[in-house]
Amino acid sequence: MAQPRDLVQELTGPGGPFEIREAVVRGIPTRVYGFGPRTLVDTLRHSRQYGDRTFVVYEDDAWTYAEHFDVVAKLADRFVHDMGVEKGTRVAIAMRNFPEWIATFWATAAAGGIVVPLNAWWTGAELEYALADSGATVLVADAERAERLGPHLDGTAVAHRIVARGAVDGWLDVEEVVGASSATELPDVAIDPEDDATIFYTSGTTGVPKGAVGTHRNICTITANAELTAARGAAAAGRDLPPHTERPQQGRLLSVPLFHVTGCHATMVGSTWAGSKLVMMYRWNPERALELIERERLTSFGGVPSMVWEVLESPKFGDHDLSSVQSIGYGGAPAPPELVRRITEHFELAAPGNGYGLTETSSVAVANGGADYVRKPHSIGRPLPVVDVRIVDPAGDDVPLGEVGELLIKGPNVVRGYWNKPEETARTFVDGWLHTGDLATLDEEGFVTIADRAKDVVIRGGENVYCAEVEGALYEHPAVTEACVLGVPHRVLGEEVGAVIVLRPGAAATAEDLQAHVKERLAGFKVPTHVWFRDEPLPRNPAGKVLKRELRDELTAS
Repeated sequence: MAQPRDLVQELTGPGGPFEIREAVVRGIPTRVYGFGPRTLVDTLRHSRQYGDRTFVVYEDDAWTYAEHFDVVAKLADRFVHDMGVEKGTRVAIAMRNFPEWIATFWATAAAGGIVVPLNAWWTGAELEYALADSGATVLVADAERAERLGPHLDGTAVAHRIVARGAVDGWLDVEEVVGASSATELPDVAIDPEDDATIFYTSGTTGVPKGAVGTHRNICTITANAELTAARGAAAAGRDLPPHTERPQQGRLLSVPLFHVTGCHATMVGSTWAGSKLVMMYRWNPERALELIERERLTSFGGVPSMVWEVLESPKFGDHDLSSVQSIGYGGAPAPPELVRRITEHFELAAPGNGYGLTETSSVAVANGGADYVRKPHSIGRPLPVVDVRIVDPAGDDVPLGEVGELLIKGPNVVRGYWNKPEETARTFVDGWLHTGDLATLDEEGFVTIADRAKDVVIRGGENVYCAEVEGALYEHPAVTEACVLGVPHRVLGEEVGAVIVLRPGAAATAEDLQAHVKERLAGFKVPTHVWFRDEPLPRNPAGKVLKRELRDELTAS
């Protein structure tokens, strides 16, 4: 039997069923998948064939694919005819993982608009910034976010406010909006693979969020890659991949927020194309996850490594039948090799998988799974078949195999740039190559291993916390003269946020004072869990930069 790498070549070669072709994307020669959906609307229309299959399960509610398509068609109709949504119109979503989030996403895409997912954990001021920056004219929010946003909308372009899961004065109810339409088909809008589809905000190193602009091609590349992965698995077992409607339905647990690309592109959009059952949770809880896996006979779950740890270590783990699980995938944060061992020990039939990606790569760009992952658990794996990677030195030259350099990524999944930020775009995206800021090595088999992060960022349970943003909030406290924010290792979350503080002479403040101060300004996951006070000035190099590694070593030693 051919080895896995040969299988990919057989499947994707000229004339193969999953052919990879050369295309020019934004002036750059790029390998692209010649199969699968070309746009999100292709994906949505494709999903209609699943009819009465269950699509979304939330608490005690369930939507079939037919019911979902009907809601989307009606909402898209009202977007176009009542709210002026057309190609390029930004529609923002501010809500936790509800079925209405998914319907709004697809309705916006069907109308030709650009989806702007907002972090549901943000404060009102943080939400206001993204609304103003994106220029969104339509906002769909759950009642909690709508109330939070109330005082923050005057400085935005929002002209139409729609609320789900509750009533708020001055807002249209989403069920009434849908009920006002008799449409059964999608709007007639011509959409190209290079049209803008989404703006996902990612924290900036300067503390100002950046809107990464994803195209239809970017997102559909992730869907097509999942299709190729399924075909590779079937070929390895000596069989062909049957049509979607003839495959056993897969069940996936949506454990991560839809306002992140992993939850949206890799999980939700991929499930819509494949006809999977998508089971949602009100909030993450490992015991509830175990109940849902058993009740719904789910075939895959994952998220960030901390979630998998919590499931494995739950006191209820042994009380549930988890035999339906076939795969456990995670990413978004460093994963210790011990996690691979624990998965293979407790899930006999489940293949572990680890993915590396960024908002700028539309989720996964490099992946490690199955036997490769067990063999090389420290590695994030090989790039997708249409993705190229380079490891370069500060001068931009490739480093020898095994040496550390910055990881650069090129492919049809890489977003076109940052909304309203031409200088950041020019600095980060050079000749088609995304400069990730992560330091990595490449071995002779093509496996990538992350060595360190060049960006000043803490990854707490999959959420990026940029140190400059938290430091900026701390410096607004009148008692603080110096502040340094850094990551504190945590076995489950990966890292927690820590802060080292030097107070002004004669000033007083407690850790609780500073935590409350930050919480007033930033989302809760950015608030330092650990606060240390220091009498001496922070250690700095001759250029005045704080020596964070030295500080971290001092704290570890003490």
